[in-house]
Amino acid sequence: MSRYLRPRRPGTPIFFTVALAQRGSSLLVDQIGLLREATRVTRAERPFEIEACVVLPDHLHCIWRLPDGDCDYSVRWGAIKSRFTRAVRETVGWNPTLRSPSKIAKGDAGLWQRRFWEHHIRDRADFTAHLHYCWLDPVKHGLVARPEDWRYSSIHRDIKAGRLTA
Repeated sequence: MSRYLRPRRPGTPIFFTVALAQRGSSLLVDQIGLLREATRVTRAERPFEIEACVVLPDHLHCIWRLPDGDCDYSVRWGAIKSRFTRAVRETVGWNPTLRSPSKIAKGDAGLWQRRFWEHHIRDRADFTAHLHYCWLDPVKHGLVARPEDWRYSSIHRDIKAGRLTA
């Protein structure tokens, strides 16, 4: 069996895409409060900065910056996914019949895709491109006409802070 080794580049911003196993679901926006709480608790235990984030109905994109000398983003994602899954089960329930045999064998709840995609940001232009990707993804998916019309985006924080204009 192959073993995936993630790169370790301390201090480098990292772009992530994390998706639900059931594409087409609206669970992430329907339960945005549970996702925010799972993230808040995880950040309190294992700090990291969220440079950008957009939550869509069935997936999310974000850019994180971990503390100096810390490269363990996989543990953070595992904690967020686990906390959110438990909260969803307790609040709205989850249908475990949607799990594949491999997920059942591994004890996976089946809510999330098992892995996530990450990209270590190379330079300022790469950061800007991925930041804009976060902002524009709701438009690309036909959810809104303008990035600032999507409620679940860090673009609002940046507008309020004067880092960009809508």
